Amino acid sequence: MAKYIGEGEADSQEIDSLIESLPKIPFLRTFHCYKYDGFWYRENHLRAVLSCKKHFRFQDSDILLTSFPKCGTTWLKSIVYTIINRLRNPIGSEDHPLLTNSPHTLVRGFENDLYANNAIPDLSNMHAPRLFATHASALSLGDEVKNKSGYCFVSLWHFLPKLRAVEAATTVSLDELFDSFCSGVNAYGPFWDHVLEHWKVSLAMPEKVMFLSYEQIIEQPDHYVKKMAEFMGCPFSRVEEDEGVVSGIVKMCSFTHLSQLEANKSGRTKSGADHGAFFRRGEIGDSKNLLSSEMIKRIDQIAQNKFSPYGLTI
Repeated sequence: MAKYIGEGEADSQEIDSLIESLPKIPFLRTFHCYKYDGFWYRENHLRAVLSCKKHFRFQDSDILLTSFPKCGTTWLKSIVYTIINRLRNPIGSEDHPLLTNSPHTLVRGFENDLYANNAIPDLSNMHAPRLFATHASALSLGDEVKNKSGYCFVSLWHFLPKLRAVEAATTVSLDELFDSFCSGVNAYGPFWDHVLEHWKVSLAMPEKVMFLSYEQIIEQPDHYVKKMAEFMGCPFSRVEEDEGVVSGIVKMCSFTHLSQLEANKSGRTKSGADHGAFFRRGEIGDSKNLLSSEMIKRIDQIAQNKFSPYGLTI
């Protein structure tokens, strides 16, 4: 049963006061973004982040999936959930939860689910390791993230075709969206800082942070499924590998398989998003079908300037 921040006026007033003091900009002509801890947030997401930061307490075994929006989050949720729960829910079982539930139901997010609408959830019944997800900068959630949790950060460079879906739902042109993205003024942005922050921590604390890219996983899925299992402290046994458990997880969590399940075709998330909206083409390099050569050159140059000083190539 969730409690609500509204039950404690001090919490609500504290958050209201903080948000009112932050830099504010209009975004997509439909809402505003507020700058907190170096990143831009929609007000409802920021409220959830602030509530989470104050009330959530990490356990040593917690796993946090953090990713920039439209960076393969749904896919990563399905993979990590299936790895962690493979003994409780064997691969190939007819009643596997992934067959009848959206990955967003199985791995709950901080902003759009657990702490949305001023809720303070009761997490006492969750068994370890607990899995959570966020689009916020993980380090903005507090020092406990660095000290207690392990987390996977997934970055996707060729995600810009996803802007097509955003553009279709607004009156904003692709050019406006592109300029906003390049300048870093977008929800959860700047993208570059979001990526670099986690990259730096992954170098400093590789035992706590696993940095991945969508391209890496899709090119060598079996390899990275095994690496994720090792990172989370539940490596595959030789018997499991011989019995095809790794390849079974890759197949079960594949874009093709997930997109065909009824659970991912109908219904909505708690935030109101259509489950089907999370499955589009999922192809590397699809940006060429949407962006001009000048746009691609501009964004590649920004990436080069931002990432190369830190040894990061995406």
